[in-house]
Amino acid sequence: MRARRLRNAAAVLFAGLALGAAACRPGPPSGLDQLHLCTGDEGPADAYCGSLTVFENRQARTGRRLSLAIVVLPALSDDYRPDPLVFLAGGPGQGAAKMAPLVHTAFSRAQRNRDIVLVDQRGTGHSNPLNCREDEDSLQTAFADDAAILTRLRDCLRGYDADVRLYTTPIAMDDLDDVRAFLGYPRVNLYGGSYGTRAALVYLRQHPDRVRSIVLDGVAPTDMRLPLFAARDASRALDKLFDDCEREAPCHAAYPSLRADVVALLTRLERAPARVTLTHPRTGRAEMVDVTARAVANAVLGALYSPTTASMIPMLLNRAAHDDFQALLALAFADDQSENMSVGMQLSVLCSEDATRIAPGDVAQATTATVFGRHLVAGQLSACSVWPRGDMAAGYANPVESDVPALVLSGDLDPVTPPAWGEAVTRHLRRGRHFVARGTGHGVAMTACGARVVADFLERGEVDGVDARCLGDPTRPPFFLTPSGPDPSTRSASVR
Repeated sequence: MRARRLRNAAAVLFAGLALGAAACRPGPPSGLDQLHLCTGDEGPADAYCGSLTVFENRQARTGRRLSLAIVVLPALSDDYRPDPLVFLAGGPGQGAAKMAPLVHTAFSRAQRNRDIVLVDQRGTGHSNPLNCREDEDSLQTAFADDAAILTRLRDCLRGYDADVRLYTTPIAMDDLDDVRAFLGYPRVNLYGGSYGTRAALVYLRQHPDRVRSIVLDGVAPTDMRLPLFAARDASRALDKLFDDCEREAPCHAAYPSLRADVVALLTRLERAPARVTLTHPRTGRAEMVDVTARAVANAVLGALYSPTTASMIPMLLNRAAHDDFQALLALAFADDQSENMSVGMQLSVLCSEDATRIAPGDVAQATTATVFGRHLVAGQLSACSVWPRGDMAAGYANPVESDVPALVLSGDLDPVTPPAWGEAVTRHLRRGRHFVARGTGHGVAMTACGARVVADFLERGEVDGVDARCLGDPTRPPFFLTPSGPDPSTRSASVR
């Protein structure tokens, strides 16, 4: 048993002899005794780690077995609550365990009296990861065309010790319930961010009696048909940026025709990619590459996730219009999360759960009137042409209906899961409420205000009475005019 918990148990026992009631507090579930202090790259030194073995083919219950990596950030106070917070990572394809330091910071209030549980979903992290990375860190890989990407994906498929059709969300959420039972938790609170919201909703549908409450942050529901609406949702965020730049006098003066210039840039690169020499931000090696409209579109999308990085977009696109792509490339690499992204698992989810419901005509209808066009859609659909697909139950894409208390959060500037998705999902959560955070991008709970709102909700166990007024306060940071930052006159008067 964990030494810290033994000391706490002794303290409660002696206090109970004197005060009576304290000894009746629930203790930690006995299943945690099967974990050990994390070592090496398992997780933080003050956390507990372990694993649970499950069948890859849960239905057949024979054949290959998977070891699911588990990290538990233990509750810090004696006022222990038996229902932990389970963190469900995004992507799809992110490993939860590597995110433990970020989770510890963002959910420090929740950890005061609740364990926080992170499980590397099958196919991610240390749970038989379906990684697909090049050995060489080269810009040629970053700017590879579809033919080269499909060749790499086929090579990865041949190298996996896995049936990639069995790495979908419903199967993984049954894995998660096995972990819950293994650790001895009667019920859990779920936090899902981005794709993690889909995972949380699927778990809620499959194991409703095991959920005390649910937090959905940047909703990507089962009916989203990724990446069909990526261009529409990203264009909404980019249009907001254009509008705000026009309203901010220094930005408008520096980039008076920003909207038209961006459209012209993407149109020009569609006709003929720019052949330029760029310096790799990590290796420092100069390489000649063909910069395509798709590459620029994806770099802009990545920058839109955070209002801080989005504040650099006008300046970087202005440079790109003159074939200076170096700063835009550097920004894209600065937020590169590929080391914690299992592309194979991502494709197993998206190709099985979403792409099967996208018809060719749907793509044209959803992308034609957008700034980004097909550039955010074509790559994944091309990959799904070679990726094996798992079977999905009839009705999988139907909205999840529930009476479980639900806190739904959306960032008003979010380019991938804008508020419309949160609003649609909340209509089916009878004890749910949707809050939109102004001036906020993807991931409301990662802001100071969002973390307070989540902690308040978890403590109450109900959305009624939650104080979310601070979500109306944030403003977009002023736009960069030079590499050193915004015009000084705008720093105290951000765009509202």
